[in-house]
Amino acid sequence: MQSYFSLVKFSHTIFALPFALIGYFLAVQLPEFEFKWTTFGLILICMVTGRNAAMAFNRYIDRDIDADNPRTQSREIPKGIINANRVLAFVIINVLLFIITTYFINRLCFYLSPIAIAIILGYSYTKRFTSLCHFILGLGLSLAPVGAYLAVTARFDWIPVLYGSVVLFWVSGFDIIYALQDEDYDKECNLYSVPQLLGARNALILSNVSHILCALLLGLTSFLVFQQYDNIGWIHIGGILVFIGLLYYQHTLVTYKDISKVNLAFFTTNGIASLILGLAVIIDFLY
Repeated sequence: MQSYFSLVKFSHTIFALPFALIGYFLAVQLPEFEFKWTTFGLILICMVTGRNAAMAFNRYIDRDIDADNPRTQSREIPKGIINANRVLAFVIINVLLFIITTYFINRLCFYLSPIAIAIILGYSYTKRFTSLCHFILGLGLSLAPVGAYLAVTARFDWIPVLYGSVVLFWVSGFDIIYALQDEDYDKECNLYSVPQLLGARNALILSNVSHILCALLLGLTSFLVFQQYDNIGWIHIGGILVFIGLLYYQHTLVTYKDISKVNLAFFTTNGIASLILGLAVIIDFLY
């Protein structure tokens, strides 16, 4: 079991989960809806199974690339820790659990579940034909707040969609930073990424632009939340400021000449940013 947790990097669930919870609590604050443990639990199952499927499928599809790339040769499939066919079976089981779970949420989520699966699994192919792969990854994670909101309301609204756009540009920006590690390998093997296309310096500029858009969209979203829900407290505002501050901080850790702190910028900083923002928004709603 520990090997499968490592395979899917279960700890990285922390990136999208707080935004899914934001989407859920946005919905239950509306007068016609209320908190239900059943729906809450079903959303958590969808988050876990969806991410398990996406990450395991990525490892399965990239198994030959991972075996060839010195940075990734220690992953579970190349090392023979988990058989590739078992990983594929793990993907299928999680996809089925995801779709079955949406059936018990509501009809709209069930009908949309194949589209969600297509996006989160389809990302794994994108590095083979487009440097926009980082933004496809961002799109996949951006479904979290939208999906959680739909699970409660069964209708679309601008605020969760805007939270989704915040996630899209946030994830795209930090995934570009993470991809700096493979710039030379991607060039050698004809794989696509922003660093491979633009070089490290310009890739970091695009990452900066992506995070600036993220910050602006977060400000706009928060303004609309204030208008619709009539209140934003200091905890909420503080969470936004810390999140934006951590976006800035990660860009001080990595330069085009020194990428030694990529993992600190990628996981630690972004994990903390997501947790703080999610907690701040939810606590503000509740109290």
